[in-house]
Amino acid sequence: MSRRTGLILDFGGVLTTSVAACALAFERRSGLAEGALLTALAIDPRGLALYEDLERGAISQAEWNTGTGDIIGIDGTDLLGRMLADLHPEPRVIEAARAARAAGVKVGILSNSLGMEPHNPYDGYELDRHYDAVLLSEHYRMRKPDPAIYQIMLDLMELPAEACVFVDDTAHNLPPAEELGITTILAADPAETVARIHTALELPLT
Repeated sequence: MSRRTGLILDFGGVLTTSVAACALAFERRSGLAEGALLTALAIDPRGLALYEDLERGAISQAEWNTGTGDIIGIDGTDLLGRMLADLHPEPRVIEAARAARAAGVKVGILSNSLGMEPHNPYDGYELDRHYDAVLLSEHYRMRKPDPAIYQIMLDLMELPAEACVFVDDTAHNLPPAEELGITTILAADPAETVARIHTALELPLT
């Protein structure tokens, strides 16, 4: 097999610190029971539907803030911004992406968007400057793991599936990429993720 020349990264939890840890910190600050936020987002059918609609761009962030705040029982004003207050760049993965690009690898971002107003989670990352292709789900009215979004990303990268590595911190987002022939990495510990990226791309680990 020829050397892989494309790296596709999820945003939250890959290019950033842990989203789950961020949610836990928000629960503690807000006096919520541990797990209340994640239950509302991923288990409660109303909250799950709202979250998926937000990622697809079917509702605004302001609408999501209000609806999710009602489910959790707290003020929804700038809820997303408050939730993500402890989300920060993950420097080890960002540096790995920079090193890969410097070595001639195309690097792209494939993110399930959370809207950009009133809170822009991508602010400060300069995605258009530092990455070769950026796909935010709301602009395409679909979300991971919708299979079509992975092919759109490959088209933006101008690379075949077999040439690409995809890194995501959510396990169910990986199988559709694998079915296309993309090599996948489930991100957990950043140091391990970086090591696996370097191995998959056959780059030296500095």
